[in-house]
Amino acid sequence: MLEIKTTETVREGSIFGQISTMDHEQLVVCHDQATGLKALIGIHNTTLGPALGGTRMWPYATEEEAITDVLRLSRGMTFKNSLAGLNLGGGKAVIIGDPKLKNEAFLRRFGRFVESLGGRYVTAEDVNMKTSDMEYIAMETRHVTGLPQIKGGAGDPSPVTAYGVYMGMKAAAKKAFGSDSLTGKKIGVQGVGQVGKYLIEYLVKEGAEILITDIFEDKLKEIAKSTGATVVDPNVIYDMQMDIYAPCALGATINDQTIDRLKCKVIAGGANNQLKDEAKHGQILMSKGIIYAPDFLINAGGVINVGAEYYGDYHKEIVFAQTEKIYDTCLSILDKSEKENIPAQEAAIQAAKARIEAIGRVKLPF
Repeated sequence: MLEIKTTETVREGSIFGQISTMDHEQLVVCHDQATGLKALIGIHNTTLGPALGGTRMWPYATEEEAITDVLRLSRGMTFKNSLAGLNLGGGKAVIIGDPKLKNEAFLRRFGRFVESLGGRYVTAEDVNMKTSDMEYIAMETRHVTGLPQIKGGAGDPSPVTAYGVYMGMKAAAKKAFGSDSLTGKKIGVQGVGQVGKYLIEYLVKEGAEILITDIFEDKLKEIAKSTGATVVDPNVIYDMQMDIYAPCALGATINDQTIDRLKCKVIAGGANNQLKDEAKHGQILMSKGIIYAPDFLINAGGVINVGAEYYGDYHKEIVFAQTEKIYDTCLSILDKSEKENIPAQEAAIQAAKARIEAIGRVKLPF
């Protein structure tokens, strides 16, 4: 295991350059020859508490792509946990490779890497990771959440994540349309995995008109059959006329190639790091009059869920009540954005940093 800490300013674009720019505390590189495990753990900031954030597994095209992802994701967790009012810092892990590589030995080896950090990082499930995977990781470390209920955990956090996204979407709709009702609104959901699937259930109950897209056709057919949603090709979702665009797959879908194609008034979804360039694309959305509900604000339901599990104080009703507060927080951030004429992403980051600075009694450089 190689542990990289930033000690000086170095050239931009290098590993040290990236962690210095975003001011990470640690980037941990994990490798195990026997199992084929290649993983990265990013610890961004632990002012509020141990860095909690899920582990995702993805066949990244390059190691550089994986490094960029884990650094952006862990930074986002710092802001997410702060805005959610949690006493937790920001961290994230990525495992490089095809999810088919997973087995008991592979996951337990990753668990030993997590354990070696002595509680500075607490993991949970994310893309391509399940509660059953957390069981294997938990055999090697207690610093893991998202365990099945039968094992004393809170189970899959996706329903709570989806509820928070739903609350944030309603708040953004109120700002954009004058009412938080989603009845009759045309909503494009990109990605029908666990979070997307549960989000669609909330939208169906409210009578929204739903467009769905995903790279997995079998999932689309199943969701369309059960909900009556209209299937759209992944390549044309950005060109569809809709009221709300809900990205619920991987990040960076709001970029130079897609942003001018969007025909919506609101963007509110469950994916992390939706803006490829948060400063540039946040500003463009504001100039186009598109209300953007910052992803790390509205998708915090999952971490609220696993945070309660980690601290041993899990009550489902309390977790959902705390997640419901995302509605008010989102409205306040959108009001701040409008009043100060700054992108919603910037307004949310400022609010998150303010809490960290107040509690830590420090001035944050990031």
